[in-house]
Amino acid sequence: INSRQQGFLALFAGDTGEIKSEVRDQIDARVAEWREEGKGEIVPGVLFIDEVHMLDMESFSWLNRALESPLAPVVIMASNRGMSRIRGTDYISPHGIPIDLLDRMIIIPTEPYSQKEVSTIVKIRCQEEDVELDEGATKALSLLGTRTSLRYVLQLITTARLAAAKAGASVVTKEHVRRCFSLFLDLSRSVEQMHAEEQEFMYGAADSELQESYQVRRNDPPTTGNATKTNSAEEE
Repeated sequence: INSRQQGFLALFAGDTGEIKSEVRDQIDARVAEWREEGKGEIVPGVLFIDEVHMLDMESFSWLNRALESPLAPVVIMASNRGMSRIRGTDYISPHGIPIDLLDRMIIIPTEPYSQKEVSTIVKIRCQEEDVELDEGATKALSLLGTRTSLRYVLQLITTARLAAAKAGASVVTKEHVRRCFSLFLDLSRSVEQMHAEEQEFMYGAADSELQESYQVRRNDPPTTGNATKTNSAEEE
């Protein structure tokens, strides 16, 4: 907006626009001058990028160049991918991040939550949602958190509260948690059910294989032996 002739008056006119690179360079030069003279101090901000593996190569290139600026913030990236393909390319890289950018990072290792840590998180979440759990329900949820996932357990808190309210109870008990656990599947049990009942669903893996084999049979030209065999079978 300031790069236009009318300057800040564009704010009142409802106009928006991108600041020109020349203006940005002038601002950077002035800030650097104040920094050298001791008139100002640069306090870097923090940029948190979640699901960083969703960025493509152009985004990583821009980010790699932006990090070289003295005004660059502290960048924290999070990803749950292992060896993954960089989006938009055929290159495989750890966490889906280019090697040259990954080499500039300090990687923080993570470990699964222990049952005690899950119990602490469950208690904090219950305080936020104003849900009262008894000791049995807390232990059951913390144990499920180590066997399933933390997200699943946190969702069970809401469903268990609804089950307790329907039963006329003000405190969520182990029975309410067990009831919700039987009604709502976690990821591992859902995958097991899908494999066990794959034939019951439409367009499963078996259907795809049948469709591919049918397409191959249609594209293959019939041979004399096959035709003779078919005719003989029909005669029989």
